[in-house]
Amino acid sequence: MAPVSNKEAEAGLKAELPSIETFANQFPNYEITVEIPEFTSVCPKTGLPDFGKITVRYIPGKQCLELKSLKMYLLAYRNLGIFYENAVNRILEDVVKACRPVSARVIGEFNPRGGIKSIIEACYPRKKT
Repeated sequence: MAPVSNKEAEAGLKAELPSIETFANQFPNYEITVEIPEFTSVCPKTGLPDFGKITVRYIPGKQCLELKSLKMYLLAYRNLGIFYENAVNRILEDVVKACRPVSARVIGEFNPRGGIKSIIEACYPRKKT
């Protein structure tokens, strides 16, 4: 099997996606959890569809995510070639950019393929390594 190329490894990271809208937060110190049980993207190596559940958990700062725009943003992944790891990290980066939360976590639980199930988690603020 050929190794993954840089083009495949970076696929989807710079694709233009719909913007995520926000609205003014009215309360301090609470957590919002949004579950997307039918997330779909495309494997950039095989071209086969990937299915999974995305969970976005965040403590809002001054802004909250508007759900219809978040839905349209996530639906855009349906035809996007992107690895699981990149999808989860890109979603986190785009959520943070949109609403500047106090903290956020994106969890991707992807359906088994070839007997392997993947769960990817990305957190903000990022831990320094």
